[in-house]
Amino acid sequence: MNLRRSIGRGMSPQDFVDGMQIRTMELSGIQNTKQRFITEYEQFAWRNEEDRTYFSGIRERSDLGHCLILCTDWCPDVIWNVPLLLRVLETCGIPGEILPMEEHLDVMDLFLTDGGRAQPVAAFLNTNGDVLGRWGARPAYIQAAMDRFKEEHPDKSRPEYMSNLDRTYRRIGELYREDNGARYRDAIIQELKILFTAFPKEARF
Repeated sequence: MNLRRSIGRGMSPQDFVDGMQIRTMELSGIQNTKQRFITEYEQFAWRNEEDRTYFSGIRERSDLGHCLILCTDWCPDVIWNVPLLLRVLETCGIPGEILPMEEHLDVMDLFLTDGGRAQPVAAFLNTNGDVLGRWGARPAYIQAAMDRFKEEHPDKSRPEYMSNLDRTYRRIGELYREDNGARYRDAIIQELKILFTAFPKEARF
């Protein structure tokens, strides 16, 4: 899959933040979405020097060219996860841009999760625009809570469907806030390490 045509069609992370609307997401425990996003970004710190060294070493690769992050500002998973993704990209030296999901559904639909448009999705490209891998939309252990809900409640017409969905979103919010967010951040970093390690080795001539 090649997404060269999508590079440059999005916005910078700063423009995305500047344009964010301020929302309250009670089920997710977020009182101010824009401030939470900024706080997650500004307070990020590497907890493990080995992890920081690994991602810093990505700078030595000349074949990792870009990252496209598909997201919106109204999804709680975006508020928690995208600031960390941006910090990892900075450490790796990989340029990144935000593709607002609603404006790029043609790209979003290439990265569906269980047939749905789950966000955020980070697509990592080489210098030719070929997709090397993707991450999203949640750490696996948090996604498991949603997978369990879908398995146990397949019928959307049931009267209790929405109340159970709200309960699941509340649980997901609790998982993000667990250990002051340290658990989910560590999980994403380890998942990204596994993803990057699986990328084809850089060709040397």
